[in-house]
Amino acid sequence: MSSHKSHRRRGAAQTSGNPKFWGRHAVIAALENPERRILKIWGTREALGQIDLPPAVPFQFCEGSDLARFVPKDTPHQGIVAEVVPLEDVWLSDILDTHEEDDRPILILDQVTDPHNVGAIFRSAAAFDAIAVVTQDRHAPPESGVLAKAASGALEVVPWVRVVNLARALEEIAEHGYWRIGLSGHADTNLDKALAPRRNALVLGAEGEGMRANIEDHCDQLAKLPISEQMESLNVSNAAAIALYAAATLRQSKAD
Repeated sequence: MSSHKSHRRRGAAQTSGNPKFWGRHAVIAALENPERRILKIWGTREALGQIDLPPAVPFQFCEGSDLARFVPKDTPHQGIVAEVVPLEDVWLSDILDTHEEDDRPILILDQVTDPHNVGAIFRSAAAFDAIAVVTQDRHAPPESGVLAKAASGALEVVPWVRVVNLARALEEIAEHGYWRIGLSGHADTNLDKALAPRRNALVLGAEGEGMRANIEDHCDQLAKLPISEQMESLNVSNAAAIALYAAATLRQSKAD
């Protein structure tokens, strides 16, 4: 097995200052994550009164209108905002070694850049029990309030591995016994026929462009979702949810 360690800090993409998370699910999940450092919380008396705040976390009562300055325009902050420190590095080799006997899927995103989509994908990854989400350190969004809100707490529970070279990461994943399936509309085989009995790595490409040719070349098989001809494609977060459901259904059927 490769000794190469593919990693990047989870907040490695360039951003100004520490991210601010908003919304009950994102903030409560951050508070419950022992690996997450919370710098400060702002909230309405009503919102903060419903949360068991750790004594070490500074907080400040604010009116809802004051919280609006922390979030994008017209964003529903649910009365609470937290300034957080991005999580520490996650090494791909550590994830693979730790889950050596684990049949759950790994999800790989090739230059998916929209934070709403990436957040929604993390939510599906948590719902269907994926081991990790792997992205490039570049051409992927940083940790942000938008992404955390869309993830609805999943950012705190699903490891996010950022790698320098996605093709090399796919090679390392294959060395650990994963069958690498690239989701592509021009594939001939439906996903349910392509899934391996044990370990699957699901690869999805960017919104619109799909996977790059080099990433397709590093997949063992291309597969498609059997969608109606009335629609050319699905949003990448929807496709990820369906692919993860298919993998989860296969695992469940083998366990029964």
